[in-house]
Amino acid sequence: MSEKRAPGKLRLLHLAAIIFFTVSGGPYGLEQLFSLAGNDGAIILLLITPLLWDVPTILTVLELNSLMPITGGYYQWVKHALGIRWAFFEGWWTWLYTFCDLAIYPVLFITYAAYIFPDVAHYKIPICLAIIWCSAILNIIGIIPVGRASLILGVCVLVPFIVLFGLAFAHPAAPLPPTRGINEPYGFPALSLALYTVMWNFIGWDNATTYAGEVARPVRSYIISIGIAFCLVLGIYTLSALTVARTGIDHRALYEGGFPVLGELLGGRILGTIIAAGGMASTLGLYSAVLLSVSRVPQVMADDELLPSWLCKLHSRFKTPYISIIASSAIVSILILFTFGDLVIMDIILYGAGLSLEFIALFALRVKEPDRRRPFRIPLGKIGLGFLLILPIGIYSVALTGALVSEEKPLPVFLALALLFSAAPAWWLIRWRKPHLAPTNIK
Repeated sequence: MSEKRAPGKLRLLHLAAIIFFTVSGGPYGLEQLFSLAGNDGAIILLLITPLLWDVPTILTVLELNSLMPITGGYYQWVKHALGIRWAFFEGWWTWLYTFCDLAIYPVLFITYAAYIFPDVAHYKIPICLAIIWCSAILNIIGIIPVGRASLILGVCVLVPFIVLFGLAFAHPAAPLPPTRGINEPYGFPALSLALYTVMWNFIGWDNATTYAGEVARPVRSYIISIGIAFCLVLGIYTLSALTVARTGIDHRALYEGGFPVLGELLGGRILGTIIAAGGMASTLGLYSAVLLSVSRVPQVMADDELLPSWLCKLHSRFKTPYISIIASSAIVSILILFTFGDLVIMDIILYGAGLSLEFIALFALRVKEPDRRRPFRIPLGKIGLGFLLILPIGIYSVALTGALVSEEKPLPVFLALALLFSAAPAWWLIRWRKPHLAPTNIK
């Protein structure tokens, strides 16, 4: 079926825009990286981390999605490969991490809005709640409006940075100051926090598959759309880091004021205002795109009796999981009370655990179903695949170890670990209430 003959289905460019916002939404949120790693360290991390963290993840997502392009995405892959118990762990961890992720964006919206309207910080809670519930309404209306909104917001994000990059490279580079940051001297804990920042700015490729059943020609569309999104994300991050280094802006000023301060340095108050507006658009697009993905997970988990059945109830008109969307929005409304840094750490710890199960599922399906048709297949055998999957797990371990030995962020680390281990008692409770759910595959 062609895309033109798929009414109600998400099309390629709209999908690429949603993936861009699910993963990135522009370089907003990278600002603290330069305070942690300096100019040179930031550029190195932005170039190396995607190779170790993103490329294996993207290849895994593309192969598993081509094998099973259905609603529920990663949850369905893990269930098919490892059984219902591990599918529950996957859904539980990913649901929790996405709540942390969602809570970040309304808070960032206030940060960028404050550049234009300094008094907006006094109204942080009501504005954050307005963003959360307006996005909920948009998601309830359906996936097509989310795709169109993401495409428009994507243009609003990219255009100001194109202007910023043009101004930065049209003028001679400023004398570079020593690449000193807020956390001196640089050490393993600072490297860990820098890794968390970069990893957070590159996560979400698997989230974009939870609505694969609502995408026209899903296998082809995902391969092309993820490729477009990855090039955009890596390109805009690298250019942003080079611009920061080229201008010689003080890292503390960038950390406290964000990219609008960099825009003001190069193009005056007007460009700073435009970039701040782009940051507001970015956070809105990110929130809607991520909410779209997480709201589908409780739906499929409820279908398997792992969550209350009312979570999978569809809206009578829009056919969207509106109860799941409302429940997710209610939880996020509480998490906005945490700080940006705390939420990022909790986000990555929970996300990395769920992602590890997807890697295991990929390997397990290669062993169990080697001859099953895969329109996209990673061109590696089992040994090569094992080495490939060690890379993201290794970088995740480095970041986690650094956070554990750091004295600055103990609370979010231990809270995230507590949420991680909460999956086991939650599973035991479900088994106690519904003993017919055996820890085997549900076909």
